[in-house]
Amino acid sequence: MTERTAAPESLPAPDEHAAQATQATSFEAAIKRLTEIVQQLERGELPLEESLRLFEEGVKLSRVSQTRLDAAEKRVEQLLAVDSQGVPRTSSFATDAKDDDE
Repeated sequence: MTERTAAPESLPAPDEHAAQATQATSFEAAIKRLTEIVQQLERGELPLEESLRLFEEGVKLSRVSQTRLDAAEKRVEQLLAVDSQGVPRTSSFATDAKDDDE
């Protein structure tokens, strides 16, 4: 009889894994990776499937980065807001930053 090996544990699909990694990527790391992707695609030396995979990753990174930029812009606007008399306006806003103590 042939011996069967146990089925590997269920891993996320490649696209799902890439999406999770993209969400967890810092803004700076996302921009760096996006730059690398653009350089690779501009060389034009990749097979079609690899080019499409990189393009898709780049689009996801671009969207995540734009979302983070939009959130940062909103926070800056809130911090710099003044009323008609020039008095700074204050309001609380949600942040996903973690405490340094963690």
